[in-house]
Amino acid sequence: MKELISVIAKALVDHPEDVSVKVTEAEHATVYELSVHPSDVGKVIGKQGRIAKALRTVVTSAAVKENKRVSVEIVS
Repeated sequence: MKELISVIAKALVDHPEDVSVKVTEAEHATVYELSVHPSDVGKVIGKQGRIAKALRTVVTSAAVKENKRVSVEIVS
């Protein structure tokens, strides 16, 4: 899952070397914190959050196969 988020984010940004994904295991869910270069935050979020929503949808769909709850947070 971490690799999936990383590959998608690197395709969207101007500074792919600054993309990192941190995984935090919570009691009921797994939280993925996507960190990008400050100038690329807008590209990852998209207009009205459409790209962020699509990214979360893809990750959630992939997690259904593993019977896990996941969350993707975007940090700069």
